[in-house]
Amino acid sequence: MSKKAVVLLSGGLDSTTVLAIAKNDGFSPYALSFRYGQRHETELAAAARVAKAIGAAEHVIAEVNLNVFGGSALTAQIEVPKQRTHAEMSRGIPITYVPARNTVFLSIALAWAELLEADDIFVGVNALDYSGYPDCRPEYISAFEQMANLATKAAVEGRQRIQIQAPLIELSKAQIIQRGLALGVDYGITHSCYDPGSEGRACGSCDSCVLRLKVYREAGLPDPTTYQERLEVVA
Repeated sequence: MSKKAVVLLSGGLDSTTVLAIAKNDGFSPYALSFRYGQRHETELAAAARVAKAIGAAEHVIAEVNLNVFGGSALTAQIEVPKQRTHAEMSRGIPITYVPARNTVFLSIALAWAELLEADDIFVGVNALDYSGYPDCRPEYISAFEQMANLATKAAVEGRQRIQIQAPLIELSKAQIIQRGLALGVDYGITHSCYDPGSEGRACGSCDSCVLRLKVYREAGLPDPTTYQERLEVVA
């Protein structure tokens, strides 16, 4: 019988690749997505497509309303930055950072993992192209894992040893794409854009779109995404 694992799934490039990795590594993956007060649900539709295509054992969408606090361009009526250069993206923590989002998500994943008797939680954080998000760093993942093993009844009773699996953390975006393609991932069903149009098409100019376009250009591959507009990748 396959070992169970909880996999955080946003429907984007990274989390989709991680779901495929967990499946390929012999885990029975339980995909966990969030309706957290984000300004659009395009990513949730993508997550549902991905979970079905890759073969998640179950896909749950948890409700966590982080927009009651605001503070992020993803949860409040704050303009999403557009047409930024990579130099601009590399400076500071962007307004698309959602306060404590990964901590909240991983905590809920931990609760589900305890109920499933799963020792492994997979997350698609990346330290190389992490856009300044503090909850994507290796030291954060290590600290959360340590906390997780102090936090549950199963761990205290010695029935569970939680491991936070972050297989992409030291890979470049191009390497992530190549890993996923080798596993048969169809990135055409994923979604990365922070500010999609009413029909769900990617804007082509937010930080996430710019990075996605850059990745495909550097990998020498066609980007299957449908954009509202497609800008040249900025330097």
